[in-house]
Amino acid sequence: MWRAGRAAVACEVCQSLVKHSSGIQRNVPLQKLHLVSRSIYRSHHPALKLQRPQLRTPFQQFSSLTHLSFHKLKLSPIKYGYQPRRNFWPARLAARLLKLRYIILGSAVGGGYTAKKTFDEWKDMIPDLSDYKWIVPDFIWEIDEYIDLEKIRKALPSSEDLASLAPDLDKITESLSLLKDFFTAGSPGETAFRATDHGSESDKHYRKVSDKEKIDQLQEELLHTQLKYQRILERLEKENKELRKLVLQKDDKGIHHRKLKKSLIDMYSEVLDVLSDYDASYNTQDHLPRVVVVGDQSAGKTSVLEMIAQARIFPRGSGEMMTRSPVKVTLSEGPHHVALFKDSSREFDLTKEEDLAALRHEIELRMRKNVKEGCTVSPETISLNVKGPGLQRMVLVDLPGVINTVTSGMAPDTKETIFSISKAYMQNPNAIILCIQDGSVDAERSIVTDLVSQMDPHGRRTIFVLTKVDLAEKNVASPSRIQQIIEGKLFPMKALGYFAVVTGKGNSSESIEAIREYEEEFFQNSKLLKTSMLKAHQVTTRNLSLAVSDCFWKMVRESVEQQADSFKATRFNLETEWKNNYPRLRELDRNELFEKAKNEILDEVISLSQVTPKHWEEILQQSLWERVSTHVIENIYLPAAQTMNSGTFNTTVDIKLKQWTDKQLPNKAVEVAWETLQEEFSRFMTEPKGKEHDDIFDKLKEAVKEESIKRHKWNDFAEDSLRVIQHNALEDRSISDKQQWDAAIYFMEEALQGRLKDTENAIENMIGPDWKKRWMYWKNRTQEQCVHNETKNELEKMLKVNDEHPAYLASDEITTVRKNLESRGVEVDPSLIKDTWHQVYRRHFLKTALNHCNLCRRGFYYYQRHFIDSELECNDVVLFWRIQRMLAITANTLRQQLTNTEVRRLEKNVKEVLEDFAEDGEKKVKLLTGKRVQLAEDLKKVREIQEKLDAFIEALHQEK
Repeated sequence: MWRAGRAAVACEVCQSLVKHSSGIQRNVPLQKLHLVSRSIYRSHHPALKLQRPQLRTPFQQFSSLTHLSFHKLKLSPIKYGYQPRRNFWPARLAARLLKLRYIILGSAVGGGYTAKKTFDEWKDMIPDLSDYKWIVPDFIWEIDEYIDLEKIRKALPSSEDLASLAPDLDKITESLSLLKDFFTAGSPGETAFRATDHGSESDKHYRKVSDKEKIDQLQEELLHTQLKYQRILERLEKENKELRKLVLQKDDKGIHHRKLKKSLIDMYSEVLDVLSDYDASYNTQDHLPRVVVVGDQSAGKTSVLEMIAQARIFPRGSGEMMTRSPVKVTLSEGPHHVALFKDSSREFDLTKEEDLAALRHEIELRMRKNVKEGCTVSPETISLNVKGPGLQRMVLVDLPGVINTVTSGMAPDTKETIFSISKAYMQNPNAIILCIQDGSVDAERSIVTDLVSQMDPHGRRTIFVLTKVDLAEKNVASPSRIQQIIEGKLFPMKALGYFAVVTGKGNSSESIEAIREYEEEFFQNSKLLKTSMLKAHQVTTRNLSLAVSDCFWKMVRESVEQQADSFKATRFNLETEWKNNYPRLRELDRNELFEKAKNEILDEVISLSQVTPKHWEEILQQSLWERVSTHVIENIYLPAAQTMNSGTFNTTVDIKLKQWTDKQLPNKAVEVAWETLQEEFSRFMTEPKGKEHDDIFDKLKEAVKEESIKRHKWNDFAEDSLRVIQHNALEDRSISDKQQWDAAIYFMEEALQGRLKDTENAIENMIGPDWKKRWMYWKNRTQEQCVHNETKNELEKMLKVNDEHPAYLASDEITTVRKNLESRGVEVDPSLIKDTWHQVYRRHFLKTALNHCNLCRRGFYYYQRHFIDSELECNDVVLFWRIQRMLAITANTLRQQLTNTEVRRLEKNVKEVLEDFAEDGEKKVKLLTGKRVQLAEDLKKVREIQEKLDAFIEALHQEK
């Protein structure tokens, strides 16, 4: 009876299970079912099914994980205690009978469901590779044309279908654990009693404890899941970087035949470079986006930039201002990690430490070169391109750090200059402001936040970055203060996004890879993430780089077409103005005008070589005689001629000519030749060219002429060779024919007549106007002139008495003249008598010498006989012949030096000067000026900017 009753109960339980599993619903009270049946019934009963709320993880706009779908975290079911019935032996029998069935059924269905769920999880973990679709061959994307993948997908059972077929495994586990307790050692009644008496209280206590633990557990699981996805994403990006590098290398070698165009960011950077040349003041013309990096000095701006560029490319110093001028860094993707300047072709390999050191040194030199004397910072921009696999494409401008106090060694206006430079960049309405704040110092000490809030009060284009978070977390007593800084509650500024980064341990020799590992390790263990003060997408420079790049390209797409239209309008206005003012002239900018002027100057220099030898010798001989004539007449001829003795005359002449040749004559000749070359060069450069003359080149030609003359230096060996030639020419006294004799007399007469004319002018100035001028022009003599006139008349009486009077007055003669003048009421000084005598005797002597020249015209016959048996001696004619011959030989020698050497050297100097001017933009701006030049310059720049903008917009549309 006992066994039959027990079997009947078991059969009743089995029948209820079979009916329930076959879809037949019966309204059986839950209290009447066995414990196992009740657990199974609960798992399928719709009213009693445990509702599991879905976890939702909020993501803000700038998250690098926004394209990843987080899988739903399954909550572990809360265990509830149940009060078993006293008659537990039917349950023991049912468990033995149905154990094998449930194990087989649960394994089959649960295994399939687990496999399907695992497949879905792994599929969600794979990132969106639509951006890298071009790497996969085209036929892969067209495979759905041949295979109906949608049909296969629909044929597979969904996860909901599999879940409906499977029992609640957690409930089965709970029931089996209870059954295990029933079959363990101890009294069954005692176990049931303990469960009945204490079940409700332990259940409440367990539920309270488990809720708190569940919250902590969920937060921990969420953090680990995010970090896991972050590592997976980094691994995939690293693999993608290698694949991109291989593809780009194949493109470089020509293996891959896909046509590569210039990258978008390079095209955009070229637009900014041209625009900065056209509009260096950054006024309303320039509204193209840039990422402007601003911050207090030593806040970590440069370190953040280096982390984004993945290389230590900037010079650094301990507490010293290193960024002295803006640095525009264009980041783009490439097969090799290299850097190069806009105006240089040298590539710096950023994977080599020696190239990195050379790059830092070059940037520092360029900054110091830009800074003018007496200044600390400069507004001139240094343009640098950085390429590498995996770099985010954008344009960043690193500005000098904002300072609060001007220290020793700085210019007094350094603070104001930095503010003006920063405002010039930030006032661009499309500029993205990357505001860097040092997290290790008090937020109240920040200066840059006020400046940023002035430029962008609504925070629509500002991204706030808190650096040195590791030091902040270690030193700040209240961790919530960091959260307040990140959320902008401690600053008056608003921002589009907030980020926290770590830029290393403060060691300048740390590598980028080491800093990145340290940053990831810090945030993985940081309380800021564990306590939800920061979100996972708000940390690390990699997330910051992705966010800034996304914002940059969004701003570019929104504003670039409007800027292109603005430049089209500007171009139309400039072209109209040119047509109205210069209708027949070509639009030549400053460089083109310089090339035109350069060709004209070189043609004029070449024309120097076309000057005839006769012309060179004539102007050289005339210029040299004008330079030495005074010395020849005053220091050689007159002292020798006044000796009144033929032998003494020749001896004096030979001595003085020898001294003159050894010391002065060669140098004077070279000076004359160099001045003659300058005069001829200036004449060719400045003489008008008729209608073809363009006065816009006059300043440039004058500057080239002056600089070329300044650089030119006559050959040092010319004087030595010239001295020998002149000495030999002056020693020759043999006049070969009557023609040379007459030429010497003519040369002598011209020289003496010129001196006589100068002497008469000096006497006229000394004694005043004669009676004729006084009567015609109503001029009177001064008292001094009257004294000089009386003295002159007295001295002329003396000369009439003695026609051969020597050149000097004796003392008694001076006394006689003075007394004669006093007798007529004229008081004179002896010095006045001597000065007047010098001019009177000079005029008398020159007139006598000219009369002697007329007598010597017939003296060539006596000269051939060496003046034997003749009272006529023409030694002065021989002197002037020697001088004339020396002048002719010297002019011929200088002409040869000019045409053979000096003209070519001058032409070479002119070319060097033009090359130097061509490289000096400031010289061009200074020497080529005027409305016409500026208008052509603006027109060319605007056209270039518009063309580059149009090409960039077209490429941007193609990329979409």
